[in-house]
Amino acid sequence: MRGLLVVNPKATTTTDVTRDVLISALADKFHLEVVTTTHRGHAEELGARARTEGMDCILTLGGDGTVHEVVNGLLAEGPRADLPVLGAVPGGSANVFTRALGYPQDAVESTGLLLRAMREASTRTIGLGMVDDRYFTFTAGLGIDAEIMARMEAARADGKTATPTRYLATTLAHFFRGSDRKTASLTLHRPGADPVTGVFLAIVQNTSPWTFFGAHPINPSPKASFDTGLDLWATTSLKVGSGLRYGTRMVLNRDKGNPKNIVAWHDQAELRITATRPTAMQVDGEVIGEVEDVSFRAVPGALRVYVP
Repeated sequence: MRGLLVVNPKATTTTDVTRDVLISALADKFHLEVVTTTHRGHAEELGARARTEGMDCILTLGGDGTVHEVVNGLLAEGPRADLPVLGAVPGGSANVFTRALGYPQDAVESTGLLLRAMREASTRTIGLGMVDDRYFTFTAGLGIDAEIMARMEAARADGKTATPTRYLATTLAHFFRGSDRKTASLTLHRPGADPVTGVFLAIVQNTSPWTFFGAHPINPSPKASFDTGLDLWATTSLKVGSGLRYGTRMVLNRDKGNPKNIVAWHDQAELRITATRPTAMQVDGEVIGEVEDVSFRAVPGALRVYVP
């Protein structure tokens, strides 16, 4: 088997010793070339290289950001049947993509399951989402969630760990003191329907869950799946009472239609979000900056992945 093992040396939940053990297990068993990323965008370059050189597989040892880059490199020229198979070992703080595929959070256990999947050629083909010209594996969002992620990235840049407790504290602080909860800036558009105005927050999911709080999945759109189109969850209120109801719904994974102040769309082939002012946006948990007009579309059968 010919392939690459892409290692993010800054992966937050693995130590140098653990990474050495996992690299040895994966690379020695399948004779993979190991490349350690050195800069932002490096994993995307490696994904493109794996595609161009016609490799059999490309594996990642890192978080959702590493997977995101590799996927965009692999698919830079669009999906096709002979692309390298993607395998991922969780090494970040959330690892939503790998957990959505059925791998556990523990990197050592996941490596064992990935090795078995590779030996048995256990794969599935999944759909992805696109926002403008960029692929995403599990989510993209505009508004307060991206603003919170920006604050978390700033905290990590200061050397602080991205723990569930810190995430919760950052969320509460930003909700009450950092966000504009009075003036909605977003409008939702989809073919054949009237626009929905007055939206504060919009989350687009390619699969479920949206994220995790520790071991617990947080799920605005429980029906979202790699096998369907995109799901959208949005809110037209950021009042305290509404926020408590939203949080309960997400934590309990409830999907009971569209209650007041919530917009929920399932299995969408395409949609568009516009903003009256520059609004923060995140893609696969990575903040990409501020946007005012973005288009989304589902890409069925985009990528083959190893599954446990």
